[in-house]
Amino acid sequence: MIRPRERLIVVSNRLPYVFARAEGGWRTSPGSGGLVSALVPVLRNRGGTWVGWPGTAHVGPDLEEAVRAAGAEAGFALKGVALDETDVERFYHGFSNEVIWPLFHDLQSRCNFDPAYWQAYKRVNQTFARVVAAEAEARDFVWVHDYHLMNVAHELRALGSRARAGFFLHIPFPPPDIYLALPWRQVLLQALLHFDLVGFQTARDRRNFLQCLRLLPEEIEVQGKGNVVTVAAGARTLRVGHFPISIDYNHYMRQAATAQVAARAAELHKLLPRRKLILGIDRLDYTKGIPQRLLAFRNTLERYPELRERISLIQVVVPSRVDIRDYGELRTRIEHLVGAINGAYVQPGGWVPVWYVYGSLTRTDLLAYYRAADIALVTPLKDGMNLVAKEYCACSIEEDCVLILSEFAGAAAQLGRSALLVNPHDIEGVADTIHRAFHMDRAERQARMRRMRRSIREYDIFWWVDAFLKAAIAKDLAAFPAPAGEGESLVPDYVPI
Repeated sequence: MIRPRERLIVVSNRLPYVFARAEGGWRTSPGSGGLVSALVPVLRNRGGTWVGWPGTAHVGPDLEEAVRAAGAEAGFALKGVALDETDVERFYHGFSNEVIWPLFHDLQSRCNFDPAYWQAYKRVNQTFARVVAAEAEARDFVWVHDYHLMNVAHELRALGSRARAGFFLHIPFPPPDIYLALPWRQVLLQALLHFDLVGFQTARDRRNFLQCLRLLPEEIEVQGKGNVVTVAAGARTLRVGHFPISIDYNHYMRQAATAQVAARAAELHKLLPRRKLILGIDRLDYTKGIPQRLLAFRNTLERYPELRERISLIQVVVPSRVDIRDYGELRTRIEHLVGAINGAYVQPGGWVPVWYVYGSLTRTDLLAYYRAADIALVTPLKDGMNLVAKEYCACSIEEDCVLILSEFAGAAAQLGRSALLVNPHDIEGVADTIHRAFHMDRAERQARMRRMRRSIREYDIFWWVDAFLKAAIAKDLAAFPAPAGEGESLVPDYVPI
């Protein structure tokens, strides 16, 4: 961990609090997600600062005071980064989500390589760097998160900052043949080389990054084995590793075991009696493979008629980027598929094949869905990790259930030996796997789930934080080995064949 005399400065696109206009000022509420739950306790215990955008284009002393007050209550400093509407449009909606997001998910046909987006990305990263540089001392450690802020270390060095800096990419990193499509491919790689440690979700992502570095004019030398290696690139030396992010396993398990969640899960089974429940929970995004999943479920009903009235799919879609046309079209396609499946197979007054929920869930409902589901269908086309798979396992306290997981989710590297892995593009293959999961005997279901839960419990979110920070400050990487018997990876690394 960071030594007590050093501060941790976390940098992310958004602050860990949500700020919304309210009568007479600002309403503040805690943010959610694995990053917030992992790093807030670290900052509170050690002291430090979180730098990020407050989530609004409004700039003024009243917002600055709201940010300061939220930090005082949290027990660490918050520093807001002011962005105007043009910044938000071109940096966030533009370069981040119309260039990097689709490209890094192997969907380059969806990219919009507008040069104005790149200029905005550089400008906003400079803005973040100025806020960080004003806060960070040479002995501090700056931990930058995700694809929005890959230029921050380069800008920090240009400002003369000597603080050590690490970067973690939460989404996949593409192979060279995909990455080559980026017009600014070399300058972005060179910017990443200014970090002292660059971390990825999986060994595959790290390999892709190291292969892409060969595109640079600098001579690249990689030294060491294991999950963290040293890279010499010209005059710069950095460490590169993979650290699969996880969840607070014990927190999810304890909450899933509460009487309130148990009662809600039992209610779901009463509403949908005498059948196995299949669960899909996804943010509305084209990378999640929701239409392909619905087609696979329809194929299951077509080819395995004995499963009709014996299974139901609960598909939850959480709204996301609702003002973007592509996402509205995706929602329409999903709802047409749901309607077509139910129209073909529904039994009046009885069985409904697909229970479709569009909206955000309460915490209790989310945990109840996890606990009630006999089968989880987690089938993204591409995902950095996918924490839904890990949350489902943590909440499956009876251990009598099955996880069907896309081989293109980062979680497959850790859970692939016990989950049922599928290619989400293979409609009949996914249908066959649903059939297999339905008929799997209890002993096998429990053995598989028990192994996954044990792995997630051991490699939880706090392990992730500790592993990254230790790799950043360790003087000798030989003192930072992978666990015995697991080769070069900190967790078992499954690579689909």
